[in-house]
Amino acid sequence: MNVRWVLAAGVIFVVLAAGTGIAWRTGAFRSDGSSGVSPGAPPPATRPVVREDLSSTTPVTAILGYARAYTVRGQGGGALTSLPSAGQVIRQGQVLYQVDNGVPVVLLYGSVPAWRMLDEGLTGADVTELNHDLVALGYASGPDISPLGWDYFSWETAYGVQQMESALGVSSPPGSLPLGSVVFEPEPIRVTNVLGSLGGPAEGPVLAATSDQHVVTIPLSTAQESQVAVGDPVTVTLPDNASTPGKISSVGTVATGTASNATIQVTVTLTHPRVAGTMDQAPVTVYITTASSPGPVLAVPVAALLAQSSGAYSVEVVAAGDTRRLVPVTVGIFDDNSGMVQVTGALTPGEQIVVPAT
Repeated sequence: MNVRWVLAAGVIFVVLAAGTGIAWRTGAFRSDGSSGVSPGAPPPATRPVVREDLSSTTPVTAILGYARAYTVRGQGGGALTSLPSAGQVIRQGQVLYQVDNGVPVVLLYGSVPAWRMLDEGLTGADVTELNHDLVALGYASGPDISPLGWDYFSWETAYGVQQMESALGVSSPPGSLPLGSVVFEPEPIRVTNVLGSLGGPAEGPVLAATSDQHVVTIPLSTAQESQVAVGDPVTVTLPDNASTPGKISSVGTVATGTASNATIQVTVTLTHPRVAGTMDQAPVTVYITTASSPGPVLAVPVAALLAQSSGAYSVEVVAAGDTRRLVPVTVGIFDDNSGMVQVTGALTPGEQIVVPAT
């Protein structure tokens, strides 16, 4: 046999043997369930499988403003001599504006507008509003008004009116209310625009106003209408990126826009209105809950999901001795807030699964 051939064959055998040993040590040839990690390599980053409540949310754009708009109209004669400033909030029993020589025009609460002079002997819904206002403000007593009738302008009502007028600085209060001396609105108002001018007539539109309550308005696509209902909790992200809870207070039934882009109006009230400060017509994001688990479900971090060529998902479970195995899972609710996803598969709470290292 040729000596050079024998030597060459020996060299080839040594190289193959060495390569096989390296491959065995590096795990290139491993049985199912082996870790495939070189000795001394850092352990993988893991997170436990858990059971917890999950919910899925969808962000929608919305506007934060004030609810309901009002136009305060003057109905008396004279000239405007004092007006509030834009942004001022006026409440029950407070002065809206003044006419002539400091005569106050007062805000009272009620849904029936002032339409006549209120004087002793009259009855009606406007008198009922007046009596309730006088009691609420402490100028009259409910037990004294009630026997005579809430809708009756009695001498007790006249005495309460005198007390109110005196507190507002009216000299020689007559105990009656001329048309234009009070304005009935259902709630406190926030002045948005002063329509009258000092020295101008105290008739017609004097103030533009809204309520003093913030509200979030969502122009929601009709395709998402089934995802919302009155009472549903939401999360609102304000322009400064602060988040605050809220609740859906109304869902519109009339769609507007084109057939391909129809929307309904959904309103949200804030759980803690003070966080909105004085913001008006501010763009915000509302996170609507579109799905929620009926109770604690099996969950893993979304980052642990491994997409398979079949379109399915699996997770990599780490067991004792750093052995690993792929476990097929079916995904359910994705919770963007927690970064977790509902899974169904051969997993138990507490098992460690591989996640990307951070």
